[in-house]
Amino acid sequence: MYLAIKHLHLLCVAVSGLGFLARGVLRLNDSPWLARPWVRIAPHVNDTVLLVAGLALAALSGQYPFVDAWLTAKVLGLLAYIALGTLALGRARTRRGQFASFIAALLVFVWMASVARLRDPAGFLVFLFA
Repeated sequence: MYLAIKHLHLLCVAVSGLGFLARGVLRLNDSPWLARPWVRIAPHVNDTVLLVAGLALAALSGQYPFVDAWLTAKVLGLLAYIALGTLALGRARTRRGQFASFIAALLVFVWMASVARLRDPAGFLVFLFA
């Protein structure tokens, strides 16, 4: 059961990242596709499944935020990713702000994936200081 949930979680991570990348590009190009209902709803459905699978993995593995440092870093990174993502997809007032938020959100996303893969709170940054 654990492996099935893990694979579902990883699939949702990939879909979430690629979906954010696509929506960011659409936003920066002022595409009318962003107004389509499925483009607005699908990310919320995927992210809900992603979160539920993540919570199930934490419960099944006995690893929890604020107990395990890498998982705490991942949750804090998630909050930063959400904040940057909302700025990138429209809340930033300028095109430059949207672009900077978009790039920063993508970097946080990659960092979170590296934290999960390495199980180290520094993620890929550990290689910069090694």
